[in-house]
Amino acid sequence: MEMSVAGGWVCVPEWTAEDARTRIVLYRKVLQLAAPSESFPVRITACSRYRLCVNGQWIGHGPARGDSQVWFADEYDLAAYLHMGANIIAVSVLCPPMDPSVGSHSLFRFGFPMLYTEGLGIDGWKCRIDRNTVFPPEETRFAPLQIHEVSAPESDQIGWYLDGYEDRTWANAVPCAPDELPAALRQLCARDIPLPEYRQHAFELPVRSVGPRQTVSFTLDAGEEMCAFPALGLSGGKGARVELLYSECYVLEDGKGNRLDSVHGHLTGYRDVYSVAGTADEVYMPYDFRTFRFLQVTVSTADAPLMLRFLNYTETGYPLVARTHGETSDPTLAPVWDISMRTLRRCMHETYVDCPFYERLQYIMDTRSQILYTYAVSADDRLARRAIDDFCRAQRPDGLLNCSYPNVNTNVIPGFSMYFILIVHDHMMYFGDPELVRRALPVIVRALDFFECRRTADGLVARIGSRIGDGPFWSFIDWAEPWMPTDGMPDAGIHGPVTMESLLYLLGLQRAAELCEYVGDDRAEMLRHRARSLSEAIRTHCMSQDGILTDGPGRPERSQHAQVFGTLTGVLSQEEARHALMRSMDEPGFAQCTVAMTFYLFRALEQTGLYDRTAGRWDVWREMVRNGCTTCVEAEHYARSECHAGGALLLYELPAAFLGVRPIAPGYARIAVSPQAGHLTWASGTVHTPRGDIRVSWHRDGEGIITEVSCDDALKADIVTISEQKKQNIDI
Repeated sequence: MEMSVAGGWVCVPEWTAEDARTRIVLYRKVLQLAAPSESFPVRITACSRYRLCVNGQWIGHGPARGDSQVWFADEYDLAAYLHMGANIIAVSVLCPPMDPSVGSHSLFRFGFPMLYTEGLGIDGWKCRIDRNTVFPPEETRFAPLQIHEVSAPESDQIGWYLDGYEDRTWANAVPCAPDELPAALRQLCARDIPLPEYRQHAFELPVRSVGPRQTVSFTLDAGEEMCAFPALGLSGGKGARVELLYSECYVLEDGKGNRLDSVHGHLTGYRDVYSVAGTADEVYMPYDFRTFRFLQVTVSTADAPLMLRFLNYTETGYPLVARTHGETSDPTLAPVWDISMRTLRRCMHETYVDCPFYERLQYIMDTRSQILYTYAVSADDRLARRAIDDFCRAQRPDGLLNCSYPNVNTNVIPGFSMYFILIVHDHMMYFGDPELVRRALPVIVRALDFFECRRTADGLVARIGSRIGDGPFWSFIDWAEPWMPTDGMPDAGIHGPVTMESLLYLLGLQRAAELCEYVGDDRAEMLRHRARSLSEAIRTHCMSQDGILTDGPGRPERSQHAQVFGTLTGVLSQEEARHALMRSMDEPGFAQCTVAMTFYLFRALEQTGLYDRTAGRWDVWREMVRNGCTTCVEAEHYARSECHAGGALLLYELPAAFLGVRPIAPGYARIAVSPQAGHLTWASGTVHTPRGDIRVSWHRDGEGIITEVSCDDALKADIVTISEQKKQNIDI
């Protein structure tokens, strides 16, 4: 029978109140081909997730995450997976409930498990609701993932994606009327980021056979933090229970130390529980990828023996191609580079994510750092452009941006809206796309207006946030140790305005003025006028008699953060900034920048000629390596997450500071090569930029630095600044 190949949505014919929870729906179709084809393009998406399998071979998952305004469809060429005769197209669709507190926070949904295909037709699809897999929340207080499973499939569901499976009892999928679809689903957008990459790995199992009425437990080590789809092959063992515990590291009773200490530590994490159906060739593969270094397997059999045939895992993530590389005189930094690169990779998927284990939310502050690190090592802006579009759609009516997006829940950290301005400014400097800036400017101006409307009579930004749960906004700044009782907000925020929020607004004004100037928008001077007024107010009301910026007007609390951002915004003069920064590093009583904020500390030290003071700060990362970390932790004293890409600092520091290559005009039109030696005696490497590779090598010679630079002809004239050198040699 000739099948229609036009695109369209299909759905299960019955969807009851019982299904108002996260459900998986299985779609299956037999595709008859009279002859092989060199090309077989298809387009596919689902509400809200899909996994595609062709003739028993898993092809991919998606779509790229959308929201109520845009929805994406992915394209594949299936020719290599098809053959003459009957072909089995199998798609499993994950549908979270509409209640935003139930189901993954980063998945938008439309209430029904719909499947869209183009090139495969809407006729002939069979479907079945999997009511034997449930998704309990991973924690009671805050559960943004809700992806871990308790699954007990019926035996007649096993192998549903294979040829020869009997689907006569399945329902026929029904077409969805276009005029009943939400607008986002009627006008699908092409995926604007690459499809995920996949790499195959396999564990060597220490146990293959488990007898009746036995319990066996063993732990497997992937060797590094992984984002991967595990697949467990089983045979027999009807009624057995298999528990998979995913853990980032071993944890001691009093916290984290050596991540490999299995003698004194224990594994903690999230679990999948699978009840074995008992067929000959059963495979359990959780729906979403899992994050783990260690995988603890516990098997409890019933009356039948169970054979463990294999336990494989398919690594996944954004296909980042890192082209920047280098080496330095400090050998301890080489493993820091390795864990930093791995951290960035593990936090890049369909969006940037703050951490792959606990949240998988794209927070603006974290994303700004991750984007810069991506630019520095790969000059790839595709995921960054996706993030910019996401955050533009995250704007609320009051002008602030949801601090993480896509997110079905309201989550607002006021200062994070200013980091969005930095993201757009960074893109301008690296890629120089005026149209992107023009699209973002209305969002930027509205965010700035939120802060401007909340300035007090003394000119500062008023108290606009609080601790988590104490108000509509969370005035988070950093997980500094003294601020832990106030959820990352300076203690001054309990009593009144937070200086850091005024400083962030000031930095946003300054960068926004440069963006306006770049595209010829006449609001640049107005923004600079606001900035001058705000800077004076900060100096008048937030500076102590000894030249230190306090955490709030009239407050005694002090932080390194205020001195850093006072430096970056020019509130402090060069001399004042040097004085304040050195005191914040040498004297007790200052809340210290954590891993995620060290990027800004280093920029302030660099700006004031104090870059040599960065040397000791690398001890935080050296300690990670000594403790067996394979990715960068969230904060040195708050290492809940073992993988936070805001900490992948060396990915920027090596190319942009140690080798000194960075843009100093929009679109990399002019390039500075100005190495910051710090504690190093030499460094060399290749920096991949949007305009090509620049090779830098330098070494100390007495009081100066001898630097050699080579690059393509097109770049030679645009390298305009080479400083701190005794000799310059540009070798083309």
